[in-house]
Amino acid sequence: MVNCCGLVSEKNQPVPLKSISVQLQVKDHVVSVSSSLHYVNEEKRPLEAVFVFPLPADAAVCHFSAKIGEQEIVAELQDKESARDQYDDAVSSGQQAFLLEESDESSDVFKLSVGCLSPGENAVISIVYVMELSVQADYALRFCLPAVLNPRYTPAASAAGVPEVFSACVIPYTLSLSVEVRSSDRISRLESSCPLDPLVFLDAQHTHATVNLSAGHRFDKDVELLLYYENTHQPTAVVEAGAAAAQPGSLMGDPVLMISLYPEFPVDVMSSLVSRGEFIFVVDRSSSMDCMMHHGKDPQMRIQSARDTLLLLLKSLPMGCYFNIYGFGSRFESFFPQSVVYSEDTMEEALNRVKNMKADMGGTEILQPLNHIYSQPCYPDHPRQLFIFTDGEVGNTKEVLDLVKSHVNSHRCFSFGMGEGASTALITGMAREGSGHAQFITGTDRMQPKVMQSLRFAVQPAVDSISVDWSVPEGVTVDMLSPPINTLFQGQRALIYAQLKGQSSGTAEGAVTLKYKLKDQPVTNQLQFALKPIEDTGRMIHQLAARSVIRSLELEMRAGRAEAEAVRSRIVELSVQTGVSSVHTAFIGVNKDGKRTITGPLLQRRVPVRSMAQMSVGGGGGSGDTRMRRMPQMFVAGLGNRSRSGGGGMRMHAMPVPMMACSAMPMDAPMERPMDHCVLREESAAPKMFHSGGRSIWTPLIAEPEPQTDPLLQLVSLQKASGCWELNASLAAVFGKTESEVTKHRPAQVDGSMWATVLALIWLYACRSGDQVEWQFVAMKAASWIRSQKPEGLSQCVRDGNILLGGQVTEGMLGI
Repeated sequence: MVNCCGLVSEKNQPVPLKSISVQLQVKDHVVSVSSSLHYVNEEKRPLEAVFVFPLPADAAVCHFSAKIGEQEIVAELQDKESARDQYDDAVSSGQQAFLLEESDESSDVFKLSVGCLSPGENAVISIVYVMELSVQADYALRFCLPAVLNPRYTPAASAAGVPEVFSACVIPYTLSLSVEVRSSDRISRLESSCPLDPLVFLDAQHTHATVNLSAGHRFDKDVELLLYYENTHQPTAVVEAGAAAAQPGSLMGDPVLMISLYPEFPVDVMSSLVSRGEFIFVVDRSSSMDCMMHHGKDPQMRIQSARDTLLLLLKSLPMGCYFNIYGFGSRFESFFPQSVVYSEDTMEEALNRVKNMKADMGGTEILQPLNHIYSQPCYPDHPRQLFIFTDGEVGNTKEVLDLVKSHVNSHRCFSFGMGEGASTALITGMAREGSGHAQFITGTDRMQPKVMQSLRFAVQPAVDSISVDWSVPEGVTVDMLSPPINTLFQGQRALIYAQLKGQSSGTAEGAVTLKYKLKDQPVTNQLQFALKPIEDTGRMIHQLAARSVIRSLELEMRAGRAEAEAVRSRIVELSVQTGVSSVHTAFIGVNKDGKRTITGPLLQRRVPVRSMAQMSVGGGGGSGDTRMRRMPQMFVAGLGNRSRSGGGGMRMHAMPVPMMACSAMPMDAPMERPMDHCVLREESAAPKMFHSGGRSIWTPLIAEPEPQTDPLLQLVSLQKASGCWELNASLAAVFGKTESEVTKHRPAQVDGSMWATVLALIWLYACRSGDQVEWQFVAMKAASWIRSQKPEGLSQCVRDGNILLGGQVTEGMLGI
């Protein structure tokens, strides 16, 4: 195999990316990210290169420039087709040109074309984007600088695709990162998955601070930052002044308001979780799921983490609900032809199949199982809750999101991105369009706590009759720039953008009121805000508001709810006016200095395609535009680490940003059937039903149970569907006892199951209290079962259990 490290020369030498510098400016709940990428052409001939890199799906790209030597070229936004034509014309005439465009298929993939980089010349590419910071379960605000762009599997029938990524050897460039935080709330702390220098506070109130990434960081994984404010859960309002040069009445010319709301749900209502529902778990079983969750100590494989999580979920479901489990790859299968009632028998059958789930299903085609699920009728009075687990590597993201959106009234979608490089566009998009919640499991994160938090959201009483009302003085009007709020969860933030039009000669304040009903109980949250900002603090809020409007228009266009060309024109006009990129615009910069025009043949890189395609992701064809005809298919050569091989293939880690590619094979060249980017394994012998051409095909059963090593998972695996445990040697082993020891201490008034269940609860509260978010539903079922038995001598049972296990747990703590 050719040793490909980035953009390779004729002698297989890389055109190096020397360094990456990133500056973050955080303002309350949003951040501006400025990235500078330093490249050098060490060739003796001019180059044209294409760099493919990930950005967060909800980011608003608002600046792009290139500095060649001492000359800076600031790009401008144009209609994408016009920008591509201008780029082609410039490169053809030997001028330096730069083109930055969003992928047509996924909003978290960008392509940067650099034309005519002279021999020995330095190029510093600067990109600025702004984005919202997501809220975590512990109220931390999360920022992630993606280091990898995993291969995006494109279905064979699709004509379009995201450029592929191939990993190789080492990471030759450095990363420097600095963070500045300004907040209306006190900053508590800032944590990271990577080493940081000490946090430095710049004011006595602790509302302004800076921190840097420690020197020597190797950019081989995502850089995750967690920012904690002292009162993150409190609602806030930020007003940003309009631009003086912009026309009054336009989005950029008027003040824009960002409201951050945290609904407070009544405790008595939230304590009564629903017991009904249809829970469908959709698990990625493509080859990439056989990769490690992280590169730290003792990592699990992604598929093993998914199996452990499914065990916990299956044990946590309420009796009488409906459930099913799907696995998908190049095909899909379901445990049951349709969702079944949750009982001891169906739970055990599902658990036996979960034990044998493997990453053995090829590529990643999520559209097929989703179509099949949505074609199944819903059960009356059992709201459908969809849980999707994937490492997020698909090439038809927007098609998937449109499908989820079209069924938003019949279900809620909770999505989980596993491992480095999961597509933020896919994961956050499915949750947003499905009125659910998204979680990312990166680094050494455990999946189970995040999944169980989402399960708690799923079983919360539904919020309905949501409304947002504005109170402003005469002469001022409010234009909502955000889509309607469809869902609210306890502890989750809702961001609202609005444009303030007109002037008021009187009152300087307004108010926004959020109203909703929870189990027919009306709830009201109100927040005051200033109509005019105290000072000019930039355009970050304006740009995020523009991004919100543009995304809504793009969805409207794809849904066909309006005349496509008219909506496209509105998107282009708003994008150019606000300086925020869209799928229909691109940043174009051309060095028109005639004295620097480059002559001579353009050196194009050709990366061998055939052998790589057989190991990794296959691509779709190119689009019909002129640029793609000139460069039909981009194949990316990465800068990663090659892992061990196995199963006849090679496992390849995805590569860090940014990636480099060149033109490769012709459009009509034959392509092997695409497979996912990790090692290909033999088919699992677990029982399965997969769907092909409307037929259901079963394969034989060969059980391959894997022993549980975590005592918590061992305990959970032994619980019955009803919530109780049986007294046996396996349960005693979890407690570090023998079965005879446990039996000898059983009070005479209770039977074995009651004694075992009380002991299990005591052990959870006494020995695994820090993991309560994982076993909360398991414990609730157990406590409910105990109460239903109305046992005598329960107090004595708890006292004896504490003595046996060395606990100090009360009946009140156990909920019995």
